[in-house]
Amino acid sequence: MSFGEKILDYKEEIIADLTELIAIKSVSGIQEDCKEALDWMMKKAISFGMTANSINNIVGHAELGEGGKLCGVLTHLDVVPEGNNWDSLPFELSIGDNGYMYGRGVTDDKGAALITLYCLRALKENGVVGKNTLRAIFGTNEERGMTDMDEYFKYEPLPDLSFTPDSEYGICKGEKGILQLELYADTHDGTTLTQLHSGKTTNAVPDMAYALLDCTENEDHQLARLADAKKGSFEFYYTIDGLMVLSRGKAAHAADPNKGLNAATALIDLLTSNFALPTMGSLPSFISHYIGTETDGVMLGIKTRDKESGPLTINVGTVHIDESYATCTLDIRYPVTADGDKVLEKITRQAKKEKIHVKVLSHIKPLYLDESSEIVRLLSESYETIMGEKPSIYTSGGGTYARKLGGKGVAFGPVFEGEVSNIHNANECINVEKFFKHAQICLESMYNLYTKG
Repeated sequence: MSFGEKILDYKEEIIADLTELIAIKSVSGIQEDCKEALDWMMKKAISFGMTANSINNIVGHAELGEGGKLCGVLTHLDVVPEGNNWDSLPFELSIGDNGYMYGRGVTDDKGAALITLYCLRALKENGVVGKNTLRAIFGTNEERGMTDMDEYFKYEPLPDLSFTPDSEYGICKGEKGILQLELYADTHDGTTLTQLHSGKTTNAVPDMAYALLDCTENEDHQLARLADAKKGSFEFYYTIDGLMVLSRGKAAHAADPNKGLNAATALIDLLTSNFALPTMGSLPSFISHYIGTETDGVMLGIKTRDKESGPLTINVGTVHIDESYATCTLDIRYPVTADGDKVLEKITRQAKKEKIHVKVLSHIKPLYLDESSEIVRLLSESYETIMGEKPSIYTSGGGTYARKLGGKGVAFGPVFEGEVSNIHNANECINVEKFFKHAQICLESMYNLYTKG
């Protein structure tokens, strides 16, 4: 029997506690709600007999042992907004007849966060004596730039060895650079387009958008006919403020925008195909001309790829246009060998020509580790103990706390290859059986960090 199997003794308690944790609506950026989730975790850690401490109410840790190497497992308690089209209540944990658990954060990343705390409990209650210090670290701003860890590591040392269960199995040795930008015009100068709104977060593909138009009856009939030939789903409504066009798409993580259908860019493509660009305004015209409905950056001149991590991707996460303002946000994931500053320079140059301003919201440089590093070796051994085979080694477009660990940490789990998870989408889920298989791998890994690392 592996040590990791001992986590199965706590299955019922884990499900009960996860139900409570999912119910806390800790949407990233809403600090009071995120603090509530962190406080819940700290109280739970203390009830398990752990040493627990929080830094400025944004990051906390539970700790076991003292001396030796400092080993860390990092997870986050903030979540993206619930979005639309759920088949269940997003902030209520539910288990379907298909063997999956549903709820916002069940996979990204509250489920994994709770497992790390229970792993500490299992180590403590089974009397394991470690030679290192082991910390489960919980953040609350991972979805909005990871500035929580910047703050945490002002006060606390970087772990010597660490991993973050906030990705997929096997071991993610590399993560693309992430460049998040706000593009905006001095004012909205469109005439036909009076409003356009879509998206709540930069790092997700928006699944809904709507526009208000001041147009003639002939123009709206022509627009409706054109919609039949366009990619996307469109609905038309007459209101006292003009014609409303509703665009429906498919949500997805910004790391894989091609897996979704961007409702905002689809709507802008429809509108700019029917109306003259000046009547749409500077920002929609820029999006139409330099981004379109593509996700590879080709129209901006930033398309690139490498063999280590694959292609650059671009996602229009939000668009908000009203009488006096016009703004949108972009999420760009660029390959590990690319120069993010040059990508930014090209975008800024193109935007300047169209009198569009560019503001950098976040720029997180790529991560790339050697496969022979100690943490990769240790996690590989832990995975093989539970699964009976070696893990794959891969790179990702996702962004995790591994970037904040100075080259001493990687992303590792909790989602198994080929499993449905719907991260950043409606019906976020994880297979219950696979969830507890992850729990075993996580406990085996934390046991090895604590006693051998």
